Amino acid sequence: MGVGKSTVGELLARRLGIGYRDTDEDIVAAEGREIADIFVADGEAAFREIEKRAVRQALAEHDGVLALGGGAVLDADTRALLAGRPVVYLSMDVEEAVKRTGLNAARPLLAINPRKQWRELMEARRHLYEEVASAVVATDGRTPEEVTQAALDALELKEA
Repeated sequence: MGVGKSTVGELLARRLGIGYRDTDEDIVAAEGREIADIFVADGEAAFREIEKRAVRQALAEHDGVLALGGGAVLDADTRALLAGRPVVYLSMDVEEAVKRTGLNAARPLLAINPRKQWRELMEARRHLYEEVASAVVATDGRTPEEVTQAALDALELKEA
């Protein structure tokens, strides 16, 4: 959350000369409401099912850069679909998250005690991110351009 996956994803796609897609945007477009509203109205379990379908569809239809929501890797089927694909895990620590988002944005899983919630989410998810990642790129103190270059380097990709 707030790591810059949309910004870096768009930059990466532009530098590679390929398309960009974000499954969170797909979900909002398909559902006609914001993700936070889906969480509140339908609950996390319902959102995760919607997210799983969106990721599966995007992976089947799109061959460019794809940004996934932070919780997409919670699903074992999604992790299996990512296996063998070039996946970059953009990492950051809680202090960087505070600087970037203030941890007060519309993030449904951080509604109460955001620093503590962020740490707990990362502790629960980090091993899943690392499991699917071909490369881990730290974003702390880096510009989006620097993170993009680090992702290109880590994946050994050449610009278009």
